[in-house]
Amino acid sequence: FHSPMYFFLCNLSLADLCFSTNIIPQALVHLLSRKKIIPFTRCAAQLLLFLIFGCTQCALLAVMSYDRYVSICNPLHYPSIMTWKVCVQLAAGSWISGVLVSVVDTTFTLKLPYRGSNSIAHFFCEAPALLILASTDTRTSEMAIFLMGVMILLIPVSLILVSYGCIIVTVVKMKSAAGRLKAFSTCGSHLIVVIFFYGSAIITYMTPKSSKEQEKLSSVFYAMVTPMLNPIIYSFRN
Repeated sequence: FHSPMYFFLCNLSLADLCFSTNIIPQALVHLLSRKKIIPFTRCAAQLLLFLIFGCTQCALLAVMSYDRYVSICNPLHYPSIMTWKVCVQLAAGSWISGVLVSVVDTTFTLKLPYRGSNSIAHFFCEAPALLILASTDTRTSEMAIFLMGVMILLIPVSLILVSYGCIIVTVVKMKSAAGRLKAFSTCGSHLIVVIFFYGSAIITYMTPKSSKEQEKLSSVFYAMVTPMLNPIIYSFRN
């Protein structure tokens, strides 16, 4: 039962590592230096890589919830459903969807003219922070980013909620208290990560424009806090 779960955890760990490595070193440099400067090309690269690894994490968390659903709700069919081929296809699909969504978001963000202020009110190059600096109407880009957010945030969240709804129904029907405890402990670590990551990401990308400080705080959660907590949370599970 553990092989697919740890295969997906390896992919999540890789995405986490690349995700935080893309942001934190540059943020630390700016924290320790007087001139907080980043070239436009590096800013574009940071935006693209941030979106690739972040969107991949969104898809992987949904895939992991499906894996937990099958293992608890259909335990006898689990080996025949979650074969190695299926696991590879689900992981590959997560990475491909992350790349596609990030390319669209980056294209609609960087195609805009930036002729005014070049001071980014953020600790890294993120689409909402860059759109504020555009010297033209940004409604088309904002709509494109919103639609991509629906695909990579709201749809996976819906799948996760359905999966956990089925899991809760199955667990409640279990007669063994030990069985219920084991099932909830298996899903608990994943559910904690989902709440932290999706909650902060949805606040940033799917809600009406909020204050800059609130956006920064939300970004800190999914860009720094969640990647830091993931190894701790899943280690407690082990």
